[in-house]
Amino acid sequence: MITPGKQTRIMGILNITPDSFSDGGRLAEPEDVRLQIERMIAAGVDIFDVGGESTRPFAEPVSTEEELDRVLPVIRLIRRMSDLPVSIDTTKATVAKEALAAGADLVNDISALRHDPAMLDVVRGYQGPVIIMHMQGTPGTMQIDPHYDDVVVEILDFFRERLWWLEDNGVDRQRLIIDPGIGFGKTVEHNLTILRNIPAFKVLGCPVLIGHSRKAFIGRILELDVDRRDCASAMLTLHCALSGADLVRVHDVELSKQAIRLARSLSSA
Repeated sequence: MITPGKQTRIMGILNITPDSFSDGGRLAEPEDVRLQIERMIAAGVDIFDVGGESTRPFAEPVSTEEELDRVLPVIRLIRRMSDLPVSIDTTKATVAKEALAAGADLVNDISALRHDPAMLDVVRGYQGPVIIMHMQGTPGTMQIDPHYDDVVVEILDFFRERLWWLEDNGVDRQRLIIDPGIGFGKTVEHNLTILRNIPAFKVLGCPVLIGHSRKAFIGRILELDVDRRDCASAMLTLHCALSGADLVRVHDVELSKQAIRLARSLSSA
């Protein structure tokens, strides 16, 4: 289990997709994947997050078979190389079930178990953590004029409903991790408001994950292309750590590790 209030942990992103917004196609060959896993381990990654379907705005869905073909070899490779926890980033119950059988430890569902009704049975069938994320709309619609009267209050209300539903259906709250969903149906200002109010999400008693890395709002604020956002992403990792985030989901593990070490030094000063 992941205990709230401990040191911020780093979830390293392994996108096995041709079309992810940041690194699509960069891990197309097995050797590229192996080298990236080695780099992440050397940099101090805490959890691997393996995904086989892009969730960028307006992304096209892929079939279950294709998603399985992408993620299962990577999970098996990680298991041969490391005993660190592995998260499967999927909304499909079949993919989650097969990934867990292949050695994954967590399910990371951006739909908060709303996309596939069978996901509940998968989650009830193992005892590891489950990440549920807030998203307004779907990847195909989420960035079409997102609106909130109060983004923090409405996300908290969403999580209260989801936590109640999951507990009512036999999933222990202590297994659940919440992700406010930076960039998923949010404007630049919505994202900034979430980042300013990370402590507000701690009231629910669940670990809080923030996935800010290389997101478009950074590019809009700083006028940076996606391949130049790692420094700014690390600065936001520092902010997240100082604000009490329990996990950060990032592309550049080494820079994030440095940011968290600085946060720990600042907190103990």
